Amino acid sequence: MNKTKLFLLALMAIGFIACATDTVDEGKALSSETAVAKKLLNTSMGAMQGEMIIYVDEATADHLAGAVEATRSGLTELDAVAEELSATDLRPVFNLKVNGERKRELGMHRWYVMNFSEDANLDIAAKRLAEVKAVERVQFSKQVVRPTAVPTEIDPSEIAQTRSEEYPFDDPMLPLQWHYRNLGNESTFPGAKAGADINAFPAWELTTGRPDIIVAVVDEGVCYTHVDLKDNMLANEAELNGEEGVDDDGNGYVDDIYGYNFVHNGRVTWNRNGDSGHGTHVAGTVAAVNNNGIGVAGVAGGSGNGDGVKMISCQIISGSTAAGTSATAAAVEYAKDRGACILQNSWGFPAGDIQNDAMFESGSTSVEKTAFTYFMQHDPENPRHPNLEGGIVIFAAGNDGKPVAGYPAAYNEYIAVTAIGADGLPTYYTCYDRGCNVAAPGGELAPYTGADPGCVVSTIPNDKYARMQGTSMACPHVSGIAALAVAYAADHGIVLTLKELQDIILSSVNDLSASLTGFKTNYEGGTLNLASYKGKMGTGLIDAYRVLMATRGTKCIPLPLNEQAIIDVSYYLGDGNISVKMLESEIGEDVREKLGITDFKFMGSKLIITCTKPGSALVTLKYVAGGSFVGGGQITGGIEAEQEFALVVRPGVALDEGTGAPIVPGGWL
Repeated sequence: MNKTKLFLLALMAIGFIACATDTVDEGKALSSETAVAKKLLNTSMGAMQGEMIIYVDEATADHLAGAVEATRSGLTELDAVAEELSATDLRPVFNLKVNGERKRELGMHRWYVMNFSEDANLDIAAKRLAEVKAVERVQFSKQVVRPTAVPTEIDPSEIAQTRSEEYPFDDPMLPLQWHYRNLGNESTFPGAKAGADINAFPAWELTTGRPDIIVAVVDEGVCYTHVDLKDNMLANEAELNGEEGVDDDGNGYVDDIYGYNFVHNGRVTWNRNGDSGHGTHVAGTVAAVNNNGIGVAGVAGGSGNGDGVKMISCQIISGSTAAGTSATAAAVEYAKDRGACILQNSWGFPAGDIQNDAMFESGSTSVEKTAFTYFMQHDPENPRHPNLEGGIVIFAAGNDGKPVAGYPAAYNEYIAVTAIGADGLPTYYTCYDRGCNVAAPGGELAPYTGADPGCVVSTIPNDKYARMQGTSMACPHVSGIAALAVAYAADHGIVLTLKELQDIILSSVNDLSASLTGFKTNYEGGTLNLASYKGKMGTGLIDAYRVLMATRGTKCIPLPLNEQAIIDVSYYLGDGNISVKMLESEIGEDVREKLGITDFKFMGSKLIITCTKPGSALVTLKYVAGGSFVGGGQITGGIEAEQEFALVVRPGVALDEGTGAPIVPGGWL
């Protein structure tokens, strides 16, 4: 072989080795970039400047717990990135001073938030943090979207000067709260439909709440001095009677008397520039004090005898500023640590920003998902309420008018609430369809005129009252009803699991679909094709009375308004397939009057009944079990048996054209 060939072969060999080396180096670089990308839980789109959330390994979490400097961990690699970003703070997201062992089991001690220069590029910051070996996850911090609801203060001249005896409480604005009992008054809203409400009045005959139930209002700050709210706000006695500026109870929060401001890290506020009164309005629907001769009634506000549920304010919106992801997660954690078993959330991100459950939970690894999981979990050693195992999370579905709820509402473990107007129809703004679970009154401005009597009436700061519309207003109706369910369970010695309470709420509804035909005009002159909402507003319109009946174990029989219905009672007995003969059953004059019953008779196993008033009432119906006659004397026959039922008369109950029987959608039993 000549020298020229040897030289060429040598060059080729060198080239091959160089190429192979380049390929290996490129592969290593690609592998490293992939590993870094896998640590990122979300993107920088819409993220807060100057803040990043990290999840570190166990050893690093233990090391950080003993760090003496707020911006230095003592770990060379992490400290180098902190210095590069001009970090001003590195602190835990969650508070291990309370229930620390339980939080460690969930890995909550491994979440940290780093604050740094707002001029820093977020994507570069995330990449640099993800390159740190001890950092397992990196999450951009997204700000909560501030509510756009505009309150219209109520003129005192609107308040009724004379009251009907039909009202259970003496709150002067209760007649304006159509969302509790709708009389179909056209001056409230065009097409207002009697019975398009939460059916609160009969529910209040059974329970009005209990002060050992705590509802956390995650929202703007609640005006805890409001004359119609203050008696139903839960005071942290150690802080209330302690020294200002001192963490008197040692729970990690200074001066958290009626809750905490997670935006500005201090006392709850409601009067900063940009505050709308949103949180106070929501709180009033949950539990304004009932029967105190003042203002409005709350769903679970008690009877005027100090027996309403208690509320705390977990403030994530303050003036023109909203909390980021880490502060919001801390607010949810705080709610549980203060004993709340119901989490009221009229906030969220725009519908469509997060596209599915996997994106929200990022494999169940995101910091907010961790906080909600902690809130929902039952702790047998430290239960929040003896009659509810765990905590229920309830969200407004969103006001984007899209066929999907916004997140976190849309997540499959939380209840998302859509909104109807006083006409019993979907509002023009409500989200619907995917991720939506149940409907409640959210109110609506009148078509063309924009008149607001059809909006929801509740409290706003400084002892005032106003109307607002939105799924934000619908959501607290469901939170208040959940509180009534727990109260009723406690009154009767019933212990509910979280799943049982969720099932009760989602199945205790009245049908909306029968009314969803044609078109509806909104106040801007646009139209809704109602058919597009059929079966997409959740299971139906929540009914407080039916929720309590389901808690009690009493079956409800739905009845239409102003139509004769033929009820096969055997359908509601056993598995619905048993054979019985109905016996004549007496019903009281009070029930006949309450429901406007004009005929009530039996034929075989069927009850024929016509009701002319919306409402609910308990009746006891008798039947023969085994045969057509009751045995005794010269007759060999069956046993006389009886069963308690709840008759629920609402608009929109569809009747089968052939049989005249109510068409019962899934879950109505």
